[in-house]
Amino acid sequence: MNQKIDKSEWRAALDTLSKSLSGKQAEIEIAALSLGDQIAAEWVPIIGIAYDHKDDIVEVALEGLDHIISHPRELHFQQQGGLVSALEIVDADGVRNIVKFREPLMLPAP
Repeated sequence: MNQKIDKSEWRAALDTLSKSLSGKQAEIEIAALSLGDQIAAEWVPIIGIAYDHKDDIVEVALEGLDHIISHPRELHFQQQGGLVSALEIVDADGVRNIVKFREPLMLPAP
């Protein structure tokens, strides 16, 4: 289920989401007509997500990478079983930044 978030609620919604992401991993896919689909980050630990209204950016902080989306115009949550499984941020140029979340894979005990 996709849920569009109103821009006035972005900061609070992303703060709440960020708190629920502790210990999770994220993958960032960038989809644009000019580029095709590209993976910017593949299943790395996520630190948090924030919206800065002064600079008009969404920052996705991952271990070893800060992914910045300038002048976002749409924000959608994708939910599965009551939890946010992905986030889609569309920037001013129509580029779709898709951030997917998952629990880290547990390795079997030796």
